[in-house]
Amino acid sequence: MKKILLIFVAALTSVVHGQKEISKSANDIAPLLIGEKIPNVTLKTSENKDVSLLELFKKKKTVLVFYRGGWCPYCNIHLQALAEAEKQIINLGYQILAVSPDSFKNLKITEEKDKINYTLLSDSKVELIHAVGIAYQAPENYKDVINEYSNGMNASLLPVPSLFVVNPQSEILFEYISIDIKQRITPELLISVLKNLK
Repeated sequence: MKKILLIFVAALTSVVHGQKEISKSANDIAPLLIGEKIPNVTLKTSENKDVSLLELFKKKKTVLVFYRGGWCPYCNIHLQALAEAEKQIINLGYQILAVSPDSFKNLKITEEKDKINYTLLSDSKVELIHAVGIAYQAPENYKDVINEYSNGMNASLLPVPSLFVVNPQSEILFEYISIDIKQRITPELLISVLKNLK
C-alpha cells in the first residue's frame, strides 16, 4: 500500500512540476481549454491600482485578450481594431480586458497612443499569462524590450497572442490562440462568435 501511495505521490509531483515549466517556444504552449476556469490573479491597472481578475469577471461576460506589449506593432493594430468594435461588443453584453507583461506606466502610453477606452491590465510578473498556459521563453532579441516595458519585472517571457471569451464564473466559453504573431481574430469574426454565444 505504501509503495502504491509513493508511486501516486511521485506521479502527482511530476505532473505539477510539468505544469510549472515555461514552454521553450510558442509551439510548445499548453493553454487552458474551453470549459476550464481562468485562475484568479491580482493585476494592475494603468492607474497602478490592484484589481482581482475574478472580481472583474463577476461584472459581466468578458473578452479577455493577451497581447505581447505596447512595443509590438501587430498587437497595437489588434488593440485598435478592438477599440473600433468596442461599442458592438458592449452592446452584446461584454466587457473587454486586455492583459500584457507591460508595466502600468506603459499601459498608460498604449491607452493614449491607440485611443483605448477599455481596460488594459499589467501582468508584469507574468503570473496570469503563465497560469493560462500561454507563456513561453522569448527569443534573445526580444529580451531587452520586454525587460524595459515591464519595468524590469520580466526579462524573458512572452504570451502567445490569445483571446478568450469568459463567463462571470471565469469559465472559458471560446478561445482563439495563434502562434503566428501577425494572425489575430478579426473584429467581425469575434462579433459573430459573441452573437452565437449569447
